[in-house]
Amino acid sequence: LLELISHCFRALSSGIRLFANMMAGHSSVKILSGFAWTMLFLNNIFYFIGDLGPLFIVLALTGLELGVAISQAHVSTISICIYLNDATNLHQNE
Repeated sequence: LLELISHCFRALSSGIRLFANMMAGHSSVKILSGFAWTMLFLNNIFYFIGDLGPLFIVLALTGLELGVAISQAHVSTISICIYLNDATNLHQNE
């Protein structure tokens, strides 16, 4: 019974971790893109920085989020393969 609970919570914790990482990336891009949108319409002495600075930050953050997404997909795939291997082959020799 304890082993069954352990296997169920492995899949649950993996899904929660993946969801939290995806939401954190999307939230940060949403917040900074709203900031960049506000800075685009700010007409002051820093007009050039107000236009291009936030745009480059949002583009860099989007690239960073893409890298994190690829890394999370790799980690999730490896951990799912390990969990499936444990679930199917753990008690095979008994």
